[in-house]
Amino acid sequence: MRRHGGRGRTRVIRAGRRRAISHAGINGAGPNPESAGAEPHVSVIIPVMNERRTIGRVIRNAFQVHKQTEVIVVANGSTDGTCRIAESLGAKVIRYPEPLGHDIGRSIGSRAARGRILLFTDGDIVIPARDLIPLVKAVENGVDIALNSYLGPTDKMSVHSVVLAKHALNIMLSRPDLKGASMTTIPHAMSRRALEAIGFEHLAVPPKAQAIGIIKGLDVRAVHYIDVGKTNPRRRRRRGDDPLEHLIVGDHLEAFDWLIRSTNPRGNLPDLLRAREMVR
Repeated sequence: MRRHGGRGRTRVIRAGRRRAISHAGINGAGPNPESAGAEPHVSVIIPVMNERRTIGRVIRNAFQVHKQTEVIVVANGSTDGTCRIAESLGAKVIRYPEPLGHDIGRSIGSRAARGRILLFTDGDIVIPARDLIPLVKAVENGVDIALNSYLGPTDKMSVHSVVLAKHALNIMLSRPDLKGASMTTIPHAMSRRALEAIGFEHLAVPPKAQAIGIIKGLDVRAVHYIDVGKTNPRRRRRRGDDPLEHLIVGDHLEAFDWLIRSTNPRGNLPDLLRAREMVR
């Protein structure tokens, strides 16, 4: 999903999305999940902001993941007719007149979701149903959080800071096997058990949500490779600076902070044979 921002706005974006969760998600904006009919098996959550060129194809593929599927489109600041297209295709649309901030749509959509399985994707990347279904199947078979195993470009001398942050967090969480697989990357799916363990409000910071899930013992796996790097539209950058890059790296730092506060200064990693008392 395209986001707006400029140099020096990363902290403002992060603070704004926290306020949006508090105001929009918790105060009950959007439809009441208990007011609808029979519960769906899968809830596909799609944050959007002016995605009329792709939203139709995204929704059609979303409805194909299971015969009992609801599609929830969280439209924040859309003015180009995206909502009308989504509703015409049978999606439930939750509208907000202003942009809520990066990943807030995941939290709001998950709060409204009624499915046993939640599948997250974006409105500007068309992913075929055949690539979404393996994530759903993995959760059906017992996985709590099924990740896209796409790692981003790692064969460069200078690796992108977001790619490094993903690998570092998984190592700190004693899950080096995940490499750079992350809830920051779409698409991914989770069980309702995972949602309840993590808390819908924490989905606004995907690395933190991943840390919470792993520390709480959820079964987190990279289950299917989807190269979203080739299909992700280029975001506008000013003077070569990408505010979203800084925001995502900051999200990983927030995850590290949560981990240390929730465990110990070493994040539960062993100290091996280091005799710290000898230098005190």
